[in-house]
Amino acid sequence: MCVDGDNKEWIMSVTEESLQADSGADCIGLELRKGDGTLLSLTADFRREVKIFRALILGELERGQSQFQALCFVTRLHRNEIIPSESMAKLRQKNPKTVRQAEEVRGLEHLSMDVAVNFSKGAQLSPHIHNVCSEAQEAIYTREEDVKFWLEKGVDGSMFEVLPQSADLPDLQRCKLCSDRWKPCICSYSLSIEWYPCMLKYCRSRDASGKVSSYKCGIRSCQKGYTFDYYVPQKQLCLWDEET
Repeated sequence: MCVDGDNKEWIMSVTEESLQADSGADCIGLELRKGDGTLLSLTADFRREVKIFRALILGELERGQSQFQALCFVTRLHRNEIIPSESMAKLRQKNPKTVRQAEEVRGLEHLSMDVAVNFSKGAQLSPHIHNVCSEAQEAIYTREEDVKFWLEKGVDGSMFEVLPQSADLPDLQRCKLCSDRWKPCICSYSLSIEWYPCMLKYCRSRDASGKVSSYKCGIRSCQKGYTFDYYVPQKQLCLWDEET
């Protein structure tokens, strides 16, 4: 998460959420805990144009998993996806424990994460990867189209490794269709950011001479869901993705 920023907290209808902003580092961080104990975070690095999703998922001990499983998904941060860090740092909530509902539900984004990121070199992409993804060192994923964008900006390509896909391995199935827990498959993980400030609101005023000017007068809140598809060397690492 971003550090040394102002910390603000909201309680959602299904999650407890906290937001941080560090205008000096030009980043924001959001963290939320789901009802099942899963801890999700989103870090937006405006300076490097990088967005990092992290999930800490409670393991199924009775099925041979560790206490928790960590995943990191790294994507390009586009302009106007979320309000600037400087504006986020200035947010003040009169009632931080109020239940809030997003004003806008943005469409589900389905992403194929076909590239692995080398943790030891990840700081070249964003310095936040070292802290945010420290528990997911072997499970940091991105996608080829974002890699091309970063390579054009001068990022070292040696940190990226293209993962096997169905075209490379004809027998590669989706994990939910795979009956063998020790076979490789394509895992799917979904998450939702229930509430975040996605854009600034502007109001207009008129002075004595009749001249109209605009000024910032609030934020618009959004909710957005994501589904990530990615390769795992064994279905044991993807037990949540099963047909019911």
